[in-house]
Amino acid sequence: MVRLAVLGVGAIGRAILDGVAAGQAGNVTLVAVADVAAKAADLEREARRSGAAITHEPAELPAYAPDLIVEAASQHAVRAYAAGWLSRGVDVAPLSVGALADGDVLRELDKAARAAGRRIHIPSGALGGCDALRAARVGGLDSVRLRTSKPPAALAGAPFFAEHGIDVAQIDRAITIYEGCAADAVQRFPANVNVAATVSLAGIGPDRTCVEIVADPELDHNLHEIIAEGAFGRMHLTFRNAPSPTNPRTSLLACLSPLALIERLGSTLQIG
Repeated sequence: MVRLAVLGVGAIGRAILDGVAAGQAGNVTLVAVADVAAKAADLEREARRSGAAITHEPAELPAYAPDLIVEAASQHAVRAYAAGWLSRGVDVAPLSVGALADGDVLRELDKAARAAGRRIHIPSGALGGCDALRAARVGGLDSVRLRTSKPPAALAGAPFFAEHGIDVAQIDRAITIYEGCAADAVQRFPANVNVAATVSLAGIGPDRTCVEIVADPELDHNLHEIIAEGAFGRMHLTFRNAPSPTNPRTSLLACLSPLALIERLGSTLQIG
């Protein structure tokens, strides 16, 4: 049985908690949930439902003896708490994977995990193919490109738009709004393209992974395409994802992915 703690009761955090309650994460016990004081009502509701402890001090989640802490809050939360959780003997699953595109953050977490004999688990999120990219990397990957297309509303709030004086509401046709490397993309779109960091970590790294972001008002779904070439040949993977019912910036698959990860950790059968 997996003893689980969760940081964050926003759209994705609530989806994880609902999935655990519905039995979608396998043999798991929710032991603690954390968020800021402004989320007190949501935390208390979860405590009544599951019996989990609640706290406004994320750093103290290891005190409840979880096997795994899932971060569903922000890149800042990964930077602030993940290394400490690992150092206190708990595996970590950061959903704000963009934080790990920063080499210093990744090295800090890797050092803490190695010292404590723990692991960092990265869910596949809103896409798949990470197992194929890892396998291809063994033989040599030459290039990896991620093309993400979303309705403008699903990209709203990204720092990129303020930096460039772009009014998202005025985008009336499909347009490529960004091209660059994954390391830069996750800084300019921190809540929108965590998939860029995931793909880069599975493949050739944040600085070499090319990212293209398209805002398309005709879309009613989120579209991710991975194009990779190497000694293995060529792959072109396409994911047409329904958005989360509670947050259009997030694909429903990104909410289901952590549940699949938790289920796998408690299973004897490991695939990929």
